[in-house]
Amino acid sequence: MRDVADDWFYGAKVILIFAAILWVVEAINTLVGNRLNLLGIYPRDVSTLPGILLWPLLHGSFEHLIMNTTPLLVMGYFVALRGLRVFVVATMLIDVIGGTGVWVFGRPAFHIGASGLVFGYFGFLIAIGIYEKSISALLIASFTIFYYGGLIFGVLPGQRFISWEAHFFGLMAGIYAARWLASKEQGAQHE
Repeated sequence: MRDVADDWFYGAKVILIFAAILWVVEAINTLVGNRLNLLGIYPRDVSTLPGILLWPLLHGSFEHLIMNTTPLLVMGYFVALRGLRVFVVATMLIDVIGGTGVWVFGRPAFHIGASGLVFGYFGFLIAIGIYEKSISALLIASFTIFYYGGLIFGVLPGQRFISWEAHFFGLMAGIYAARWLASKEQGAQHE
């Protein structure tokens, strides 16, 4: 029988390690004069295709990373509570699908930052509540909407230095990840 306290501790450990990786990458990026940001996504430039995997790890400054850290920790924690496999699969789907959307449809600029993951986790948590209809998933979805519902306005074009495209495609990828994982879980229950 699983211990709820162990699940909570494990979820915290997973997201804290992930956040620590982001901070280490930003420290290195700062030391090299932000040159790593050239590894982000520049839409429709074939040489930046690897950026589809790297863009959430890169930030323009520590201030940029600080703005992403708290919502990433909170919503990432709730995703990580579902287990390491779900966290990794959801994160990779958001990263790759969201990044591909930015690469194909984004405006010409380097797109970097974990905000695409933040929007992806937001979409995932709300959608998984809808797909699963369990009390715990619906409570987490409600909490997410209550505290972070204002994020939704970030998918609208606004300031030119903010990648609303990453927000939009991250959100869509998070919803897709929830649907895909929910259908896999339902399929496993029917076997």
